[in-house]
Amino acid sequence: MGQQPAGLDETFLSELDQRLAVADAALMADYPGDQGTRQPVHTVYIPADAYGAGAVAAWGGAAREALDRHAPDAEALAEATGLDPAMVAAVHALVRDKLAREPVEDLRIDFEDGYGSPGDEAEDAAAAAAAAALAKSVTAGAAPPFVGIRFKSLEPATRRRGLRTLDLVVSGLLNGSADAALPPGFVVTLPKVSGVDQVEAMVMVCERLESAHGLPAGRLRFEIQVETPQAVLGSDGTATVARMIHAAGGRCAALHYGTYDYSAALGVTAAYQSMEHPVADHAKAVMQLAAAGTGVRLSDGSTNVLPVGDRAAVHTAWRLHARLVRRSLERGYYQGWDMHPAQLPTRFLATYVFFREGLPSAAARLRAYVERSGSGVLDEPATAQALAGHLVRGLDCGAIDVAEVEQLTGLDRAGLDRLYRRRTG
Repeated sequence: MGQQPAGLDETFLSELDQRLAVADAALMADYPGDQGTRQPVHTVYIPADAYGAGAVAAWGGAAREALDRHAPDAEALAEATGLDPAMVAAVHALVRDKLAREPVEDLRIDFEDGYGSPGDEAEDAAAAAAAAALAKSVTAGAAPPFVGIRFKSLEPATRRRGLRTLDLVVSGLLNGSADAALPPGFVVTLPKVSGVDQVEAMVMVCERLESAHGLPAGRLRFEIQVETPQAVLGSDGTATVARMIHAAGGRCAALHYGTYDYSAALGVTAAYQSMEHPVADHAKAVMQLAAAGTGVRLSDGSTNVLPVGDRAAVHTAWRLHARLVRRSLERGYYQGWDMHPAQLPTRFLATYVFFREGLPSAAARLRAYVERSGSGVLDEPATAQALAGHLVRGLDCGAIDVAEVEQLTGLDRAGLDRLYRRRTG
């Protein structure tokens, strides 16, 4: 190796390694990086009393029917949404195929705001029915890749009811069988979280359910809905959501922004509550900072402007939804909520257009990085990771395919994944 440095010898460097060992381990534990798994592009909420084993197929059928009625071809869809006609034409068949093949990527059977409080007897029955219907769809291969429930919050007024519903659904899915398993993508959503104590309590709930049902430790994971001001900024001036992630002990799968509860709690009048209001952008920026490097995913919220009514009303709602989906994607929020079947066309259309528009540039820059060839942009490893991430997400949702990525980058899927899941530690 040539001449050795005179000052920083091996003894000193070893002492330094030892001094920093605890901090190194803590950093790796707190910020393990991306999970290395697929993230859905949306979460669909269906009220528990409206859910059945055929619900997902029905949503896909209703989405295709909305397209047939209000935008029967690519040209009409481009005009309705305001998206680039050439790009809409390029992805139109892909969107139609997605709505037939996998109209819902992530399903939440909703026992909270979308369901209400019909009484204990009715909710017990709905929980049992939902578990049976979900199990049936999983067995039939008709369930989305990701499924779960949203139960009532851990606030005092709803705590026992919410946890009873969670217990009934988990018990119903396992059906008392020692060798039964939860659906692979099963996750539950914890709403209206206001403090770290509730997250710690949820960890205790998961541990208790795992023990009671013989589930592997850590199998139950949950998403935190950020829809109270206290979840963003605590009374001590700290970002509560950051503490929540680490208090979850690796069980927090995602942070979901709750558009309307959060805006209302800050006094924003109903006419101006929106995913793009400044208070929403602030909350989501804090969430994004808190989640960075932890492996916890982010999801934007929803719009309550639904594509229903006559063609003009549907087109107005589609244009808004497509713009909001695109806005979230540009800001690094790759997931959002959909509350109506007719929102599915614009969810996938805007998402596919986003990933396909970025494909040529991302692929060219990634190829130049891998081959160390000259290009007009000097990319660093972190940027190469982001470029690979764009392509991986596009592949996962169906916007692009492996063959064209290999042709454009020279990388197969495994090579792409290695770049995307690069560890910095």
